[in-house]
Amino acid sequence: MNNLDKALGDISSMRRQLARSTQFHGYGPATLASTGVMAILAACLQTRLVPDPANHPSEYLGVWIWTAFLSAALIGAQMHTRTRRIHSGLADEMIRMAVGQFLPSAVAGALITVVLLRYVPHTLWMMPGLWQIIFSLGVFSSCRFLPRPMVAAGAWYLFTGLMCISLGDTRSLAPWAMAMPYGVGQSLVAAILFFSTEGGDET
Repeated sequence: MNNLDKALGDISSMRRQLARSTQFHGYGPATLASTGVMAILAACLQTRLVPDPANHPSEYLGVWIWTAFLSAALIGAQMHTRTRRIHSGLADEMIRMAVGQFLPSAVAGALITVVLLRYVPHTLWMMPGLWQIIFSLGVFSSCRFLPRPMVAAGAWYLFTGLMCISLGDTRSLAPWAMAMPYGVGQSLVAAILFFSTEGGDET
């Protein structure tokens, strides 16, 4: 029985090692591009519903948190089906690896938002920049199993996040301060994945 357990453990270890050395193809370019469109639509919604975000921070956060949630749900659902189709036997390991790389930054972003909203609400103008910087860290963390040019997408989000913070006031809460970084950034991510995928499989 011990030999069987050891053999099963060795197989599991080899599968994890193989997953770590395999480029992840679970993100669909078309799906990621659509999340950029969602960011633009959210900016239009903010313009109509929250014209004064500095004095209505909860409504502002609601627009963008729901947008992030819907984007994550869309990516997650498509990633699950695409990974099982492309990576077959390694699907579970590849999904765990992908989620594990990005999850810490997502949790950090959520916790920072809660802390700022509860304890220092006058600093909420920093949130768009902080979200983008934290998102860039998630992208950088994922780069080791994605196409190498993905570093450019991480650098884009880092740059836009720093630019938002450099505004130094509530101008960073304007709709374009989120729409442009994520609209352009997700389109860049989609383009990198599309042209790095053999055969241009965008589904």
